[in-house]
Amino acid sequence: MSQKIKISIGPVEVEGELKDTECAQQIQKILPVESDFQDWGDEFYFSIGLEMGLDDTARKEVAVGTIGYWPSGTALALFFGPTPASTGEKPVAASDVNVVGHFDDPERLKEAKEADRIKIEKR
Repeated sequence: MSQKIKISIGPVEVEGELKDTECAQQIQKILPVESDFQDWGDEFYFSIGLEMGLDDTARKEVAVGTIGYWPSGTALALFFGPTPASTGEKPVAASDVNVVGHFDDPERLKEAKEADRIKIEKR
């Protein structure tokens, strides 16, 4: 069953949803998470300390508003626009990510680039 979530980055809050996949279910179990984060173009990512492999949702090119799990960094990634690996407007991850969910209003994350903490919690 999918899980509604709230993502808070500095003053910005958006709603999202985690999918009903094994990887997303493991992420649900550790919520809430709060962390410092890095940005890579229009992607925020941060380690959640969860070790999972790639699954059948894995890909490099994702839609704007995608929540991905990046096994190489044991990290969650929020994609809200092009990354340094992009050749167009679509986000492209550094390496394959499991697509574990999506979030609303991805444009709003551009307002949070100066923030230093991110929090994801169940709704």
